[in-house]
Parts: sequence; C-alpha cells; structure tokens
Amino acid sequence: MADHILAIDQGTTSTRSLVFDAAQKIVGSAQQEFTQHYPHPGWVEHDPADLVRTTTETMKAAIAAAGITAADIAAIGITNQRETTLVWDRATGDPVHPAIVWQDRRTAAMCAELKETGLEPMVTERTGLLLDPYFSGTKIAWILDNVPGARTRAEAGELAFGTVDSWLIFNLTGGAVHATDATNAARTLLFDIRRNAWDDDLLAAFGVPRAMLPEVKDCAADFGRLDPEILGAAIPILGVAGDQHAATVGQACFAPGMMKATYGTGCFAVLNTGNEFVPSRNRLVTTIAYRLDGVTTYALEGSIFIAGAAVQWLRDGIKVIDKAARSGELAATADPEQDVYLVPAFTGLGAPHWDAEARGAIFGITRNTGPSEFARAALEAVCFQTADLLDAMHKDWSASAETILRVDGGMVASDWTMQRLADLLDAPVDRPEILETTALGAAWLAGRRAGIWPDEAGFSATWKRERCFEPAMDHETRQRKVAGWRDAVRRTLTRPD
Repeated sequence: MADHILAIDQGTTSTRSLVFDAAQKIVGSAQQEFTQHYPHPGWVEHDPADLVRTTTETMKAAIAAAGITAADIAAIGITNQRETTLVWDRATGDPVHPAIVWQDRRTAAMCAELKETGLEPMVTERTGLLLDPYFSGTKIAWILDNVPGARTRAEAGELAFGTVDSWLIFNLTGGAVHATDATNAARTLLFDIRRNAWDDDLLAAFGVPRAMLPEVKDCAADFGRLDPEILGAAIPILGVAGDQHAATVGQACFAPGMMKATYGTGCFAVLNTGNEFVPSRNRLVTTIAYRLDGVTTYALEGSIFIAGAAVQWLRDGIKVIDKAARSGELAATADPEQDVYLVPAFTGLGAPHWDAEARGAIFGITRNTGPSEFARAALEAVCFQTADLLDAMHKDWSASAETILRVDGGMVASDWTMQRLADLLDAPVDRPEILETTALGAAWLAGRRAGIWPDEAGFSATWKRERCFEPAMDHETRQRKVAGWRDAVRRTLTRPD
C-alpha cells in the first residue's frame, strides 16, 4: 500500500520537494534555485514556467533519492510563497504576465490612493490585513490595467487568477482544477475571513472580476489528481497551505496561545488564537492559521523584515565574520559592559512599526567596540524585534500571556541566539528535532486527508523537542537592555509610533 507523502515547498528563491515515509521521516529530497527578475527598482518578478519546471523536476529527483516509485506516494501536499500573483488564460494555460512577487512594491501609489478614499478600515475589518502592496489584490488590478485586453478578457471569464499554489495545482492537474486553500485566499485582500468567502465589496474596490477567482477549500481537501504523464501515477493532491501557515501546522501549534517563529531572511511569527478573530490594535495582521473540516482557526501574525539578513550583512557588508555560523561564537565574546544596539531597518521596519522609510542605525559605539559587539548587536536585534511582536500580541490578546514559542529556520541552529531570545523574551523557547517544519506541515495536511497520518492530537504527540532554552538573564539586565533597544528604535523611526 502507498504510504509515503510527497511535500512540495515552493519558495521565493528555490523549490524543494521532500518525501516522508510512514513514520514521518524525510527519506528523499531535492532543491532547485531559479532566477529572480528585477525589471525596475522595487519590482520583483518570477517566470511562471520556472515555478512549474522546478516543481516537477524536484518531485522526480526527491522520489529517486528516496529509492521509491510514484506508486508508493499516497498523496501530495503543497506549501508556497504567499501573495505572489499570477494571471493566466484558462483555455491555454499561458500566463498573461510574469508572476508579481510578494516583495514587489509597484502598487504602492495605488495603495496610498485607496487609503485616501477611506477603504482601509473595511479591508482590515473583513480581511484582517492592511492596505499594502505586499498582498495580492492590487497586484491583480495592476496586471488587468497594464496588459492590453486583460481586463476585458477577465470580465468575460477567460482569465484565471491564482497565488502560486493555484498555479501549481492548475498545471499539475493538467488544467483540470482551479482552486486554492483558505490560508492563501486570506492573503489576497479580497477574502472575508470571518465569512470565509470572496467579498463583492472588496472585489469592486480593487476592480477584480469574480470570474477570475479560484474555488476556496480547506487546507486538507481534494485538490485533484496529478496528471499521470508527470510522474507516471495519478497521485491525489490532498493538502495546501501558505508557507507560514504550513510551518504553524508543522510545529503542531494547534492550541490557542501556541506560537511559532520562523527565522530565515526575515522572521514571521504566528500566534494561534483559536476560533476567535482578534482584531489587532498594534499593527499586526489577523489571518487564518488553518481551516480543517470546515472549522477556521485564526491567528495574529507579525513580520520582521530583517532577521538572518542581519547576519548576512555582518558577513558580506562589513565583513566581520567569514561564515554566518560564526556569529554566535563571536557574540559570546562581546564585552558585557558595552550596550551596542543595531536597528536593522535596511528596508524599513515591519510589524509593529510599519515604517517603510526608516533606515538602519547603530547606537552605543565606543572606541572599544569591535567585531564581537557588532555580532552580538545583530543577533540581539532579532531577539528584540521578536520581543516587540510578542508584546504587541499580548496587548492585542490577553489570553496569549502564557505563550509557548516554537522556533524554526536557519538561525535557530545557533545556541547563543536561542538562549538570548529566551532571556530577552523572559519565556522558554522550544527548538524541535525536525527543522523542516514548513514541508512537514504540508505533508501532515495531505497525510491526514489520506488517512495515513494521525489527527491533531496524534501528530502533536509525535512532535519532539530537541532542546528547551530557559530564560537565565536577571530582571534588571533585561529591563536595561530592552529600554535601550526601544530608545534606539524611537531614534530610528521617521515618525513616532
């Protein structure tokens, strides 16, 4: 009997496919990078064909690496970079424009104009989001307004819109299925996450024809079958979730109050709020954590623009380290009497400040400041920013006071950084044995739907902690350091919070 799960993790710079066996262990994987396109300053695009090509090629390579055949795969799960926007011809499958990536800022002026009309309160009330080019709605409108004939064709039902998950599903099923899941729909500015439905008022405000939209399904649902010409078997696609939502599931954050933080180039923190839609008064976003069996679980989410990128800056920008892995080792040798603060606003500050014009700054430098102090400041900046998010979450939702934080991503391999994170949060930090939590989440959704992986309680029981970092910093030191950080941020902001 087929008992393996194939997880597709389609990211911003690369695509990965991983094969999990019946014991939820990774037995095969493959990864391919693809080209980033920057046609104008602030614009970021992908070739839609690259997304499909790297997906099919890594699927084949991962199965080969696992030493199995497609017949051994019970189901496929997909997780994807969120908000990236594609529009294609329903009949031919041909894209009408390159994919506009989530990082793209070309619709900033459109968002500003819509804010001036007073639209943002309704957007936030229904979608939980802010009016920002980050999300998909204005990207769709831009394509329809800038590709000749696109709007007319869209209104006639000839064009389809989708985030990357929808694009992959359409291509992997040979054009048979146009669908998305609730987590990806929740990032479009067009989906009412209270009613779990596309919203006609928002569609009208953004100028997006309803005929373009995919069907919205649960995260664990039937998304069609793989075209057998791809792998030689018609494998069902049974799980879909945006990357941060899949990581939340992969960390088994099923109970209200549980939180995961993923530390990559940036950091995304997601706090499970259960069946409660918690409006943010502190510039976080409210989103769907996941939807299973028709039941929606909500979350508060905060985005930090610079996390691991601060370590890359140490290595490539000011060249105080030769390898990223050395940052923690160097930070451990820093002078404890020097309080040096790096505010890494290299591309502005994200939640909870949302100051796009802020730029990076360093405070507290003395004649004795050297590489060790810079390394500590860069790593502490990630911890301080996480503390800011957690503080905002506590203010938004009092029930989050006893948050359990589970971490993943490249930075969590640093023991020094994780200990300092626990110290500055004054809360324990759990690092799991399996760090591939995004792919694991997609695999669990598919495996659960296929009936071969356990339910939430059973999956939670399989989650294993590799290490718990307990806070060890005294209260006075923590208070002094946090106060210094907040003063540094205040000096960096272009407008007061």
